[in-house]
Amino acid sequence: MPNFFITGCSQNFNKLEYYISDEGTDSKEGDLTVISYSFPDDNSLKMPSQLQILRNYENAIIKLGGKKIWVGDQYLSYSLKKNSKDYIISVAMGNGNIAHDLSVLEISQMKQEVTANEMLDALNKDGFIALNILFETGKSAIQEESLPVVDQIFELLKSDPAIKISIEGHTDNVGDAATNKKLSTDRAKSVMDALVSKGIDKTRLSFVGWGQEKPVADNRTDEGRSKNRRVEIVKKP
Repeated sequence: MPNFFITGCSQNFNKLEYYISDEGTDSKEGDLTVISYSFPDDNSLKMPSQLQILRNYENAIIKLGGKKIWVGDQYLSYSLKKNSKDYIISVAMGNGNIAHDLSVLEISQMKQEVTANEMLDALNKDGFIALNILFETGKSAIQEESLPVVDQIFELLKSDPAIKISIEGHTDNVGDAATNKKLSTDRAKSVMDALVSKGIDKTRLSFVGWGQEKPVADNRTDEGRSKNRRVEIVKKP
């Protein structure tokens, strides 16, 4: 809105606690951006009301397709799905004034790049490791940000020519079971093809897609579905 200025901004992986009712709250984790806005102490400027500010944010969020979670006199929280990503947006007004914080949370798990040595330790200890390899929505193309994980699988296989692995794709239960199984199969094959293109002998690799058949978490929650969307590397004899 006109004349507001930014007094603070932070961006990191964090937890956002937001209202879902007059007294109830919920919280989610992800990449959180918080921007603090203030208004000049200048009598010549027309100061908006708290309601006007909140309505301004509401209109902008609704225009993007946001869904209301809760709105109060000095607070609002909305959910938004955009470009296949889930967001929580909240605005909290200061008590008795129009300074406020805008919080935008891109819901996600903290990305931890696993190394080849860590993969080897897990394979020797547990026989498998689950990896967070991201793909284009509804497709089998590996997203660029996940290519370093594939590089580490390659380093693992290059370091020990005796290791053979099965690449196994899994999905959540959203959508048709048959479609999910095909998608998970195609994604597992994409990882195998990427390793072969780097020079790994195809006879050391196999792939399979399990679709939604082997969940490791509750598909009724966002966090559970996120954990179920995974690629596992399984050590073969």
